[in-house]
Amino acid sequence: MTIQAKFKVIYDTDPGVDDAMALYFALAHPDIDVVGITTTFGNVTVEQAATNALYLTAIANREVPVTKGVQTPWYKAPGTPPDFIHGGDGLGNLPSRVATSNQLDPRSSAQFIVDMARANPGEITLVAVGPLGNLATALKLEPNLPELVREVIIMGGTVIEPGNVSPVAEANIWNDPHAADLVFTAGWKLTMVGLDVTHKVVTELAFFKKLAEHHKHIATDTLHHAVEFYATFYSGLHAHLALNPGCFAHDLLAFIYLVNPELFTIENGRVRVGTEGLSQGQTMMNRRDYIAYPHPGWGAEIPSTQVCMQVDSAGCLAVFEKALMSNWLKA
Repeated sequence: MTIQAKFKVIYDTDPGVDDAMALYFALAHPDIDVVGITTTFGNVTVEQAATNALYLTAIANREVPVTKGVQTPWYKAPGTPPDFIHGGDGLGNLPSRVATSNQLDPRSSAQFIVDMARANPGEITLVAVGPLGNLATALKLEPNLPELVREVIIMGGTVIEPGNVSPVAEANIWNDPHAADLVFTAGWKLTMVGLDVTHKVVTELAFFKKLAEHHKHIATDTLHHAVEFYATFYSGLHAHLALNPGCFAHDLLAFIYLVNPELFTIENGRVRVGTEGLSQGQTMMNRRDYIAYPHPGWGAEIPSTQVCMQVDSAGCLAVFEKALMSNWLKA
């Protein structure tokens, strides 16, 4: 009987509450090996993102290399982290933190991605759930990176679903649209897990309370606290979440796609990112590749992207809950 090798993943992230949910799913899942965490600005500053990644892994008793990456977008003016969504510390304003001793890997996030891809050709999957500056910078450092990695899975963008920072744009792509367009056109195997599916999957606050009571561990207590803050924000926006508090799964779905792609319906097409004006951050997908559009930028030289358009919500939640309720935490 052949034993399937684990997916070797570099997790590019800006933790962030849903980032923390996704991280703990990845650490809990038996088929995922998180070989590194590369951090970026986004939900918080890159300094806070790195601090949170170190803290979340430490309290879960896991040793994973963590690096600090890009601090600002490539060209657009940097914005202010949305502390009203994730809290000033990114984890729902934790009342306190225990002391930890793990330290950052001294390499930049982009250099770490390149080093790991060169050392493990064809084996690394990049799961990127924040602005895409680290991946774009890594492409500049190593133009052959698309041939060196196994796959890239991005939580970001939207095709049909309205955006969450403008009517057409999702936050991760909007935060660094120039970097995103480079990543979408780089030529690697790329899957976009965007708002078209993430707005269909709600993780309920009641589950995180049950999870904390089941494990009685600082890691799940921390996650419960963070999700409670996050769910309060979403309850103020969406009537169905006000009635039954919870939050959209967002970043979590990138990892569920990795291990259970059959839960998603995919369309293939060229994707470009608007970089200016009202279309800034818009992920525009050509869904009619049989038309030779006269407008430049949509030719055969642009690679195709796999875009998640539908999702089995109940199936995703079952996969998530099975992993998190398993015996993955050490005392």
